[in-house]
Amino acid sequence: MFRRKRTFAWGLPSVIICLFVLSACGASGSGSASTATSVSSKVVNVVAAENFYGDVVKQLGGSHVDVTSILSDPNVDPHEYTSNVQTAQKVSEADLVIENSGGYDDWMDKLLSGSPNPNRIVLKGYDLATSKLPENEHVWYNISNMTPIAQGITDALKKLDSADAATFDNNLATFKQSLIPLQQKINEIKAKYNGTPVALTETIYLYQTTPEGLNVLTPFAFMKANAEGTDPPANTVTAINNEINQKQAKVLIYNVQTVTPITTNVENAAKKLHIPVVPVSETMPSGKTYQTWMMDQLNVLEAALQQATGK
Repeated sequence: MFRRKRTFAWGLPSVIICLFVLSACGASGSGSASTATSVSSKVVNVVAAENFYGDVVKQLGGSHVDVTSILSDPNVDPHEYTSNVQTAQKVSEADLVIENSGGYDDWMDKLLSGSPNPNRIVLKGYDLATSKLPENEHVWYNISNMTPIAQGITDALKKLDSADAATFDNNLATFKQSLIPLQQKINEIKAKYNGTPVALTETIYLYQTTPEGLNVLTPFAFMKANAEGTDPPANTVTAINNEINQKQAKVLIYNVQTVTPITTNVENAAKKLHIPVVPVSETMPSGKTYQTWMMDQLNVLEAALQQATGK
C-alpha cells in the first residue's frame, strides 16, 4: 500500500544538542552585536515555516524584516519535509516565527522546543484564522483568513519594533486592499458557475470551492486520505474514478504537491477525456506573491470552468 508520511529527520534530543553547541560557539561577544543591531538597524529576524507566510511578512515589514522561509519548493510535498541543523539554527535566532500549525507543520514545534526563548514571538496561522473547515488545516487558502493573519503579524512586528509601527500599519492597510480583487474574482466565479460539479484530489481547495459555490463530488474521505498520506478507502477511489470516467465532474482540481499513483491515474483519465485539469499547490511558486499566486490559480480555474461549461 502507498504511504506518504509526514517526516522529521532527527529526534528532539539531536535538535537540542545541535542548538546547544551553536549557542555555546556564538556566546562570546554576542551581547554587544545584538545590542548594536537592535539599536541601529531595527531589522526583525523572522522565520516562516511556509513561504506564503514569509511573503506576507515581507509585504508588511518591508525593509524592517529579514525573512527566512523554510518550505519554498512547490515541487516537494510539504508533509514530507526533512529538517536540518541550519534550519534549527535559524529558528533559534529568530525574533518572530510564524507557522501554520493545526497539524500541518508539527516539525516546527519540535524545533521551537529545542531552542526555548521567552522573548521570541510565535504566531500560528491556524489559530489566527477566523474561518475554518472541519479537519482541514489549510486556512491560508481562504482569502478572508489572510486579514486576521496579517493583523497578527503586524501586531507582533509593532511589539518587536515599535519605532516603525506607523510603517507596519500603512503596509497592513495596503495588504488588505490587495486582497479585494481576489475576493471579487471568487464572487465572479460563484455568480457564473455556482453549482458546477467538480472533482478534487485533496482537501486544500475546499477553502475556495465553498465560497465559489462549486459542487464538490469527491468523497471527503478520499481527499482527506491524500492530505494525510494514507490510502483512501476503496469505495472512494471508485467514486472519483466514476466522477471522471462518466464525466460527472466538469473540472478536476489537482493538488500537484500530494501526488500518488491513484491521483496520477485520475489526472491521466481526466486528460484523456478532455476534462480540464486545474493544478494547485500548497506552497507558493517562485517569483510570486501570495496575491499573484492565488489570482493566477483563480484565473486558470475560471478558464477551465468556461471551457467545460461553455459559459
